[in-house]
Amino acid sequence: MQLAPPQTDEPAPALPRLTTTVPKEYVHRACLAEVFLTGCTKQGEAQFALFGQWPRAHTFFQSADSTGHDPLLAAETFRQAGLFLAHAELGVPLGHHFVMWELGFSTELDRLGIGHSPTDVELTATCTDITRRGGRATGFRMELSIRRDGEAIAAGGGRFTVISPAVYRRLRGTRLTCDVSALRGIPRQTMPPSAVGRARTADVVLSPTDQPHRWLLTPDPTHPVLFDHTGDHHPGMVLLEAARQAACALVAPMTVVPSAISTVFHRYAELDEPCVVEAAFAVSQEHDQVTVEVTGRQDDKLVFTSVLTGLLS
Repeated sequence: MQLAPPQTDEPAPALPRLTTTVPKEYVHRACLAEVFLTGCTKQGEAQFALFGQWPRAHTFFQSADSTGHDPLLAAETFRQAGLFLAHAELGVPLGHHFVMWELGFSTELDRLGIGHSPTDVELTATCTDITRRGGRATGFRMELSIRRDGEAIAAGGGRFTVISPAVYRRLRGTRLTCDVSALRGIPRQTMPPSAVGRARTADVVLSPTDQPHRWLLTPDPTHPVLFDHTGDHHPGMVLLEAARQAACALVAPMTVVPSAISTVFHRYAELDEPCVVEAAFAVSQEHDQVTVEVTGRQDDKLVFTSVLTGLLS
């Protein structure tokens, strides 16, 4: 016996809006678990609302005592937002290369605690100084802010240029054949995790030298977050992590929790050349915080400069 479907003129109930991550290719990640953006809505010609979620537990972007989100998670979220907007909204095809020239952020440290559920975040992004060629962006700046439950928790921005595959091949030349395996040729005798604000040896990216306040950049090439995908140079987030760890090493046995980092990337950080990282105290604008300037050099050429401000603990 077959039952006839009920006769009704009422429309079927709308399906609920389901949440998923943005395509991992749009944020240049290989692992879906490392994608922190979930959506985007265009609000104006160059204004966007983005949505994201930070996990309750993360192997890297988490405080040493597991009670708070790592401030550098804001920087990684900003990085992903810039790449996503370039691909999804500014016409940049997949396969094009990005040069991140600047990345800066400040956070409200007391609002980064991990709760009983994942942290849903909302971002407001404005793109400026957009240059275009053939309908696609070749460069832009962005300003961003992050809110959690309506409260601001981070603000900052960055500057990117975009390079086509053909131009990138000419620019990088023989460097294109270099990959993370080159790091295995650089001796790695890392600092103790506690000396650089870390809990795990695998997360340490600095090795000591025979000179004070100077270290070698020696990240683990198999690190699943810092080297989520292959490349021919050190990722920008590796350099930000080096800046944080150098600042911690400078103030050891205390540590510093960064409330703000402003970084300028001067050139590619090559994988097959030693990168010397140095740290020095700078004049602080905050009475209750410390400011440290960190530089990275290869072959005596400046690779990056970071100015970090944070709380001593």
